Amino acid sequence: MPSLTMNHSFSTVRDLLRYAVTRFNQAQLAFGHGNANAYDEAAYLVLHTLHLPLDTLDPFLDARLLDDEIGAVLDIIERRVTQRLPAAYLTHEAWLHGYRFHVDERVIVPRSLIGELLLERLSPWIDTPDEQGAVLELCTGSGCLAIMAADAFPYTEIDAVDLSAHALQVAQRNVDDYDLNERITLFEGDLFEPLPPRRYDLILANPPYVNEASMQALPAEYRHEPAMALAGGSDGMDIVRRIIGAARDWLTDDGLLVVEIGNERHHVEAAFGGLPLTWLPTHAGDDSVFLLRAADLPRRKS
Repeated sequence: MPSLTMNHSFSTVRDLLRYAVTRFNQAQLAFGHGNANAYDEAAYLVLHTLHLPLDTLDPFLDARLLDDEIGAVLDIIERRVTQRLPAAYLTHEAWLHGYRFHVDERVIVPRSLIGELLLERLSPWIDTPDEQGAVLELCTGSGCLAIMAADAFPYTEIDAVDLSAHALQVAQRNVDDYDLNERITLFEGDLFEPLPPRRYDLILANPPYVNEASMQALPAEYRHEPAMALAGGSDGMDIVRRIIGAARDWLTDDGLLVVEIGNERHHVEAAFGGLPLTWLPTHAGDDSVFLLRAADLPRRKS
């Protein structure tokens, strides 16, 4: 980016931050992959590119930069604008509730609301987290929820499943990074299909749930993510139906199923309104994650 460096009077972090916010707003970028607005996205990309602490902007705002540093920041700003890549795909990292995960275009960018619930160890629905039995995570993607569950329930084993072999390569890297290979086992396959027979006290799922109309309207940033990890069929409930239909066979008698469905509550209630759904509170409201007890789940028809 030498031409930008030579043709503009950039010298400080403050200059680049201002420029990035302007470019992002002019380009009408879409956010939601870790940052909610142009300023936060700009600050993250500037600090990351300059190898500065991500939570410490103010002391560096007026630091004068070398030409190659300015060029590197301008380059990542332009890539964000022209390629419409989520910031996480540019930096190959995503942060979720203080946890850092490696990500690339083999997986969706971690942003699950279930992670927020795991910070509270699913209280009050799980009252003895240190005695928690086996946990299963379906549609694990980057492995982020399995890793957070390992922290929330430190004495349990966790199985994590994904249909995508490419996603599981990313998940394995993250499991390795957190040194959790003895507690997290990854399985490649379609939902419950690859699992050996066993029962779980808790099943977590952040499955594909975006309905067909919403898929067609996704901003460019979201279209860089694997479609198979987002698309849930005409009403978004294709995979959710299969999970609910089979989960009772995999849960203990007192087991719990927790499913994230984003903005699809009306489709959930249309499809499963006869079940006693418990909606769990998150910062996004009380209509994005639901819980079902094993006893309330349908039995498979013989």
